Amino acid sequence: MAVIKPFKAVRPTKDKVAFVTSRSYQEYSKKELDAVLSFNPFSFLQIINPGFKFDKKVSGHERFKMVRNRYLEFLEDNIFLKDSRDSFYIYQVEKNNFNCCGIFCATSVQDYRDDVIKKHEDTLSQREELFAKYLDTVEFDAEPVLMTYSDKSSIEAIIAKEKENEPEYYFTTPDKIKHSLWVVSNSETTKALQIEFKSVNALYIADGHHRCASSNLLASMSEKSNSNHTGKEPYNYFMSYLIPESEIRIYEFNRMVRDLNGLTKEGFLIKLDAFFRIEKKGNVLYKPSKKHHFSMYLDGDFYSLFLRRKVYRFTDELSKLDTQILYKTVLEPILGITNLRTDKRIQYGYGKHNVIKMKDEIDNGKFTVGFSLVPLDINEIKGIADAGLVMPPKSTYIEPKLRSGMAIYEF
Repeated sequence: MAVIKPFKAVRPTKDKVAFVTSRSYQEYSKKELDAVLSFNPFSFLQIINPGFKFDKKVSGHERFKMVRNRYLEFLEDNIFLKDSRDSFYIYQVEKNNFNCCGIFCATSVQDYRDDVIKKHEDTLSQREELFAKYLDTVEFDAEPVLMTYSDKSSIEAIIAKEKENEPEYYFTTPDKIKHSLWVVSNSETTKALQIEFKSVNALYIADGHHRCASSNLLASMSEKSNSNHTGKEPYNYFMSYLIPESEIRIYEFNRMVRDLNGLTKEGFLIKLDAFFRIEKKGNVLYKPSKKHHFSMYLDGDFYSLFLRRKVYRFTDELSKLDTQILYKTVLEPILGITNLRTDKRIQYGYGKHNVIKMKDEIDNGKFTVGFSLVPLDINEIKGIADAGLVMPPKSTYIEPKLRSGMAIYEF
């Protein structure tokens, strides 16, 4: 049973929303970031880069306090306004052949603790603690956790009905993505959505594992310091964007490795032969076509690698993942990469755009060998989460990628 709550969002005014909302901070190059900060005074990036106006780099608690100050300035200048009624927010993204529509809402920390909200990635305690301190200082959350649920026609019917109304926001960003947002504040509709989600057995984190973990840590910290804790305080919830699983798009990450761990090309291929049936494909761009099938680029040629089933055992859901198979048959035993997060010999590329880039970087000598995989599907992700297992890092690149500053949740 999933608990969701409407909330009073802080939102950009209608005339400024296209200028305020931003892509995730990490997606900007330094050149792009400097341009936005120099020429767009309304961008949410002004808030999370508070030292820019003083031409000063700030970090740690000093930065957190300045983020809070910039946020308050946006409120004082009426760039942001807070809604007067608890609401859900239907948000639709349209680009090329990809459309999705979901709900901004507050989700329960208790559901996270009770495994109603399911995860498939490990989190780093240091990052959890840092972001929890950040949230505690700035007192708002502007980046929702992306979660998915099994398609439910009754929920989709409510959303479709609301979308018959004119959206509160409708704008297109320079990346040619259309954004629409509807404010759902009618109490009958909000209650109907809450009732429907009570019959949803699980919510699956698609993107935002550290945000979930940090929100949970913040709730624990706040509960300990609040002698009048009731469980209804805003810190017991965190902002999420819920989307039916049929509308999630999953892409792969390629793996690029800097060297062959002391092996010659011939010696490396011989070791691979123990696990794979290998076919040389030449220099024509080649991608894998099905599960347990890999593409490798080495020394100017692509190779097809088909897993030898008789030498690799499937023992659980994790062992069936292509990212785990590649790790257990190649990256760890042959190339000597034991820590996929920290080993500087390996780098990951977002597969939708990276096959050609992977080839170029290997041809240019930055890396020696690269591997392409077939994207995981939603059932594989759910299988890992339901089993309480953890995927290797960079197993999935998931869309939609949500903009910051569209709706803000205050603690």
